[in-house]
Amino acid sequence: MDDHRVGDAIRAVRVRRGWRQQDLATAAGVSRATVSRLERGHLGEVALGRIRQVAAALDIRIDLRPRWRAGDLDRLLNARHSAMHEELARLFADLPGWVAQPEVSFSIFGERGVIDVLAWHPGRRAVLVIEIKTDIADVNELMSTLDRKGRLAAKIALERGWRARTVGMWLVVAASDANRRRVAAHCAVLGSLLPDDGTRVRAWLRNPTSACRALTFWTPNSHRLYAGGSRPATHSRIANERRRNANAGFAARRRVRSRSRSMA
Repeated sequence: MDDHRVGDAIRAVRVRRGWRQQDLATAAGVSRATVSRLERGHLGEVALGRIRQVAAALDIRIDLRPRWRAGDLDRLLNARHSAMHEELARLFADLPGWVAQPEVSFSIFGERGVIDVLAWHPGRRAVLVIEIKTDIADVNELMSTLDRKGRLAAKIALERGWRARTVGMWLVVAASDANRRRVAAHCAVLGSLLPDDGTRVRAWLRNPTSACRALTFWTPNSHRLYAGGSRPATHSRIANERRRNANAGFAARRRVRSRSRSMA
């Protein structure tokens, strides 16, 4: 992100709208001094959330592009994405009754995109939309993407001659500490859209008779788990782990208080 270019853009759009700095500050819910610092290109002095608030008030979108000094970051991320694609391909090759197509593009009523994997079970007339994420950067954008693909899944399948009776959604997230933290931080929102876990996915893949909307974390060779064994971690397991830790801490505090009273 070019700090001075962002500052120039904020100022140019503000002036184009005929706003004073105070007008923009009020619309964004920040101080006028914050707007002034941004317009002068002093982005390092302002929290990223505030920068986005100011930009959003002007209908400006702020995109961050990470760069890696050690090499080509895009190539590294694409390699991880490709590896997850390959694992899912092996999963569906081992599952009877399923056909899976990677990188399915669509354009319906002006809504465009690419589905990472579109799977079809002709026996049950079930279609499954699989979204692969090596990194969760923007949860709101992710939710919007999943909603769009879920709404259009039946029409996209019909273009391939698949008349779907059931539509499933599976978000597959690369297992990393950062991704687990983001999922845990947005557990309630993600859980409302994707309430199912790995156990449910395994059962549904073998008998897709009703809707399934799941989130799972993916590690190398995770596809083997869907033939048996323990289930991969999901947002629900993270929430359960947090509750167990909280209960354990509460019990420990009670023991300490009880011991203190007995010593007194």
